[in-house]
Amino acid sequence: MTVTRQPAPGTVKFDGPMATAGYALNKMCYSFNAASAREAFSQDERGYCEQFGLTEAQTKAILERDVLALLKLGGSIYYLAKFAGLLGLSVQDVGGLQTGMSTDEFKARLLKYGEN
Repeated sequence: MTVTRQPAPGTVKFDGPMATAGYALNKMCYSFNAASAREAFSQDERGYCEQFGLTEAQTKAILERDVLALLKLGGSIYYLAKFAGLLGLSVQDVGGLQTGMSTDEFKARLLKYGEN
């Protein structure tokens, strides 16, 4: 018997082509590990995006704080977590955004799935 799994609502498939499309974006987000990079970004957000060669769509999503668009533009949640942290968002906050739930609803859902 073959089980076909449906993607979870709001999930963006991160595969080879997405990784290629998001390489510069993810590289920039990784740079936020350094306090100096976070400071440089806060001084000139657009200029910082340009240093990494982000597309206009990626830059627009960064400037608009649109984490969901960033996922669709090749962002890996593991690297976007660095950017989300700058915004005061946790990975659970982003999960809530992806699923259309509040953060508390999303956390409750995770706990429920963990019990099974």
